[in-house]
Amino acid sequence: MFGFERITFDPTVMGGKACIRGMRVTVSLIVNLVANGMTANEIIEAYPYLEPDDIQQALGYAAWLAEESIYAMEPVTA
Repeated sequence: MFGFERITFDPTVMGGKACIRGMRVTVSLIVNLVANGMTANEIIEAYPYLEPDDIQQALGYAAWLAEESIYAMEPVTA
C-alpha cells in the first residue's frame, strides 16, 4: 500500500485500525505520542519492540491521510 509496508490492517487486531507490523500498537497512538512531545527515542524506550522506521512510517502514513481532499456538498434546494 503506497510504500507503507509496516502499516497493517487486521480486523482481529485493534478492531482493524492501522497498526505497526501486526502488533497492538496503532498508528494513532504513535502520532498522539509525538503530538504530545515525545521524541522517537522516548517512544522506543517506552515501546522497545518498535523500531525507528515504525515511527517514521506511522508519521508518513498520517501525513498521507491528511492529504485527503474533502469536498463540501452543495445544499439541495427544491
